[in-house]
Amino acid sequence: MTSTLRRRPSQRRSAERVERMLDECAALLDEVGYDGLTTKEVARRAEVPIGTFYQFFPDKQGLVRALALRNLDRFLVRVTDRIAAAEPAHWSQLSDLAIDEFVAMKRATPGFSVVDFGEVLPTPGGPALEGTNHMLDSAVENSAVVAERLRALVAGRHDNPAGERLDLAVRVAVEAADAVLKLAFRTDPHGDAALIAECKQLVRRYLAEHLSEARPVAP
Repeated sequence: MTSTLRRRPSQRRSAERVERMLDECAALLDEVGYDGLTTKEVARRAEVPIGTFYQFFPDKQGLVRALALRNLDRFLVRVTDRIAAAEPAHWSQLSDLAIDEFVAMKRATPGFSVVDFGEVLPTPGGPALEGTNHMLDSAVENSAVVAERLRALVAGRHDNPAGERLDLAVRVAVEAADAVLKLAFRTDPHGDAALIAECKQLVRRYLAEHLSEARPVAP
């Protein structure tokens, strides 16, 4: 997250201020949406001078980008914790855990229904606001960043497969899951259970077919 900041917090007090601003940004996204979000109101609610806000964030988009990166970091930590607790027998089963955590964050994490990993969704399930598909990285799409982070998580837990085949498989799985989950939350603000189940099955079968030779997840 700090890579998006104008300057890195050097003291605990500054780091706490940044976190408060991100927390208030998330809360306001739920309350007033992206269009209603203002830097002035974020600063007021976080109890920081507006000048302090601009020391760390260039503008509203920079603030939201930092929130999206924090969301992604927290999502990956939660998935990692679930993997450790569940000890899945085969790495293709990790997709269920990742989808469960994403759905849980959509339902309960402040601001996540509007901005999850970068795209701004004015209404549940999209369509996304034009120009927000490169919020995490100006050079590649948000989904590619998410796929790369998930690929790194998976690749560290088994010996095989690797390389371009794994990269492509994870990218396709992320794109497919994103499309179906958008539909699930467009159909039902809490996520249509039947569509979520279909999403899990779709991704699981895809990974099983394309990466069937993968070894079990390493303990």
